[in-house]
Amino acid sequence: MPLMQVTILIFEPSGCQFGQLRREFRAEAPAQWEVRLVSTAEELFRVLSENSHHYLVVLPERIDDVGQSGTELIGPIREISEDIPVVLTAEQGNVELVAGAIRAGASDFLVQGGHLRERIATLLGKLRGLFEVIDRNRLLREHNIHLRETIQAKLKIVGESPQIRALLDQVRRVAVVPRPVLIVGERGTGKELVARAIHFTGGSSARPIVTVNCAAFSEALLESELFGHEKGAFTGADSVRHGKFEQADGGTLFLDEIGNMALAFQEKILRVVEYGTFTRVGGTAERKTSARIIAATNRNLEEMIAAGEFVADLYDRLTFETIHVPPLRQREGDVEVLARYFLDQFAREIPAFGGKTLSPAAISILRSYRFPGNVRELKNLIERAAFHDTTDEITPEDIGMLPHGELSSQSGSFYEKLEAFGRRLIEDALRTCGGNQAQAARNLGLSYHQLRYCRKKYS
Repeated sequence: MPLMQVTILIFEPSGCQFGQLRREFRAEAPAQWEVRLVSTAEELFRVLSENSHHYLVVLPERIDDVGQSGTELIGPIREISEDIPVVLTAEQGNVELVAGAIRAGASDFLVQGGHLRERIATLLGKLRGLFEVIDRNRLLREHNIHLRETIQAKLKIVGESPQIRALLDQVRRVAVVPRPVLIVGERGTGKELVARAIHFTGGSSARPIVTVNCAAFSEALLESELFGHEKGAFTGADSVRHGKFEQADGGTLFLDEIGNMALAFQEKILRVVEYGTFTRVGGTAERKTSARIIAATNRNLEEMIAAGEFVADLYDRLTFETIHVPPLRQREGDVEVLARYFLDQFAREIPAFGGKTLSPAAISILRSYRFPGNVRELKNLIERAAFHDTTDEITPEDIGMLPHGELSSQSGSFYEKLEAFGRRLIEDALRTCGGNQAQAARNLGLSYHQLRYCRKKYS
């Protein structure tokens, strides 16, 4: 038995006499364990909630004469902690009673009466392994939290929302499995940061990570960029050029905006993903690469497959794991966290803009904004606001947003801003009405057909 602190809590409601049960547990439990009686459910829940060390809870199968059962307390105990072992006890037991207790969530059933000490010894023997597993799980959870914090610190994935915590846990799990990953998300959400997190979490930082923006090259240039070319392969090819697959060998190749890749070239990438082999432009020798491929896109590849614009087999090979990076508007509470982070970063980079804070009104209006450009847009807004602010407090006017609207934050011509404002009015009206178009039209003072026309115009 590991030398851990365990408290055995025996629930002794009015009418029960568990002094003997307590003495037998005390006799069989390790010396460092505590055995306590509690007389009310409120006291039981309070003790369990106030402390964090190990507990074993012993409940009577029957609490009172009106039919209340100890199984009714298992649910509230599990809400406090899923790890707490719960044992039901009775003077007599049968198969049906024991099965009912286990179905209700009990860890075991203890029959009192003769040979009680031997039964308790057997019970504690079975629970030793359970406490060891609980300890290992606790350490694993703490280790995972540490890893998540390490990833965030190293790669500046900032956020405290449940969505970001779930994303970082997904990164940690897939990082150690050398298979392709597809990262999906809107522009500005930080897909490249996620790719780098996978790379650096999966192994030594000495391994290369090479990034290629597939949207920045024509098909011919992209082939040379990725596969390299032999000397004399085309006019101007005066020497051998090693492509990105060779440069990333042993590391990671990040193919950003893969949805912009030409259909014919997708077939060539499929072969590399499937077999790990390629040929330089103008060459004949087949070359191998061990680079792990991580791809990213802000486009819907499944819709592209249906439209014949993306190779289904390539999609299948890339999606060993798919990571969806949430847009900023879906990250609960992260707008304020990121805004303060970017303001601090800007001050560290340019000390002349240090000492500034965000006013409550500025924070409020940032929270209400939908951020179509996501984290990248928030960063730019905060840095511009710090630059324009002439005091120590950043206001909505410094950010470029008007209270109760986003019109002044939109870029573009007068008519583009006007359309953006009209689109926002319609979105707000539909959201308020739960998507009911007829009600939204009435609220806006429009006819149903006028609303549909505006939606089509502004879509």
